[in-house]
Amino acid sequence: MPIIVNLDVMMAKRKMSLNELSEKVDITLSNLSILKTGKAKAMRFSTLESICKALDCQPGDILEFREEVSG
Repeated sequence: MPIIVNLDVMMAKRKMSLNELSEKVDITLSNLSILKTGKAKAMRFSTLESICKALDCQPGDILEFREEVSG
């Protein structure tokens, strides 16, 4: 999947644990973990907004597009 989720990078920059972010965003640890590991197939804009507010960042700080190289 060419969309990369850099949630772990932003959490590290803000020195925020998964538990702390889970509480601030009101999302379960398991769902947040799925997002963090890049296994999620979709994310609601409301969830993205809450994460950005909690981490004081922009959506582009969390989501990245990488072209897949076919070969």
